[in-house]
Amino acid sequence: MATWITQVGERARARLTTARKGGSVPPFVPGPDEKGVVLVHPASTVEDGIPRGIKVAGAWAWRIVLFILAGYLLLQVISTLRLVVIPVAVAMLLAALLEPAAGRLRRHGVPRSLAAAIVLVGGLIVVFGGLGVIIYTFIAQFDNLAEQVRGGLNEIRHWLSYGPLHISEQQFNNAVDQLQRQVTANRGALTSGALSTATTLGEVLTGFFLVLFVLFFLLRDGAQIWHFLCRLLPGQAQLPVARAGYYSWFTLVSYVRATVLVAFVDAVGIGIGLVVLRVPLALPLAALVFLGAFIPVVGATLSGTVAVLVALVTNGPVSALLVLAVVIAVQQLEGHVLQPLIMGRAVALHPLSVILAITTGVVVAGIVGGLVAVPLLAIGNTAVRYLARYPDGEPTPEGEAPGTEPTDEGGEDGTVEAEKQQP
Repeated sequence: MATWITQVGERARARLTTARKGGSVPPFVPGPDEKGVVLVHPASTVEDGIPRGIKVAGAWAWRIVLFILAGYLLLQVISTLRLVVIPVAVAMLLAALLEPAAGRLRRHGVPRSLAAAIVLVGGLIVVFGGLGVIIYTFIAQFDNLAEQVRGGLNEIRHWLSYGPLHISEQQFNNAVDQLQRQVTANRGALTSGALSTATTLGEVLTGFFLVLFVLFFLLRDGAQIWHFLCRLLPGQAQLPVARAGYYSWFTLVSYVRATVLVAFVDAVGIGIGLVVLRVPLALPLAALVFLGAFIPVVGATLSGTVAVLVALVTNGPVSALLVLAVVIAVQQLEGHVLQPLIMGRAVALHPLSVILAITTGVVVAGIVGGLVAVPLLAIGNTAVRYLARYPDGEPTPEGEAPGTEPTDEGGEDGTVEAEKQQP
């Protein structure tokens, strides 16, 4: 009996000492001391002797591996369902652009279905009307463009022959003949590529009609759809997630509006320069600049490069240099005036994060991935910052979405404000 009481006392004292030190209570095994009295000693474990830093690193390591695995599986699911995911993403961007018009019609008493239909049909008329004008302009200038291209190619051939490269006429003709033989030898591959293009065209048409279908219901029942999705979450998470989605949608609407305005200014500026310099296909090239500007940082530059190449082939190197100067001037206007003034009020993202997001989007999903990467980053930034500041789902002051104020010039998240608060 005394031995059992001694064991219990030793065990209690050991546990109390361990608890005071803030550690976990180790398992104990009985063992006699040198006098033959049975005491309680802690059992050895696998972690004995391992430094605490290694334990912490190991704990983080397997969690990071799980995050990477979950991200990989998510990308695989998106790749498998790309015919559904990509149209839904495009429809959300278009809904963010058209929702203010539909909301204005609803506030004037127009039924939801009719308001969504009016906005959708009006958007289709604008898009297809613009495409019709562009195609008509291209067809009308095709003959003149073909003649200018032939003249430009002859000038390039003359420069290759009599310029610093000194490529003879025979070498140039041999290169052309070799290219023709390569095309003939790979006719089968080209045929299979044409079949693949036909399949891609079918997927594009399917995606187009799916975009229209999803867009109509987003314009009609977007808020109800979001509320239904939030009700599937646990009760404590419904309100915070619902408000985070609301503020994220506000950020997306502001981002799309700002992007359209910046793209319009880019297209008008470069288009006016092309018209003044009498570069063919000025309107189609301006439309290409407008579409390219939806991919931030690099889109307008790439489309402007196409305009420079057209000017080089059709009007010569002097015209190409002038077009290049126009493109650079418009890009400077965008980078130093439009982006800070317009885009900075819509969403505040560091340029490095934008570049990395675009690169990742292009690698994962091609051009469409580059198009939706920055909007996804913007709404994710807003949602995370809101949930971090207001975990209980309370509204923000003045109803403003978090994530639109810059963080590199001080403020609540900046180092300047942090330094001010230090004693």
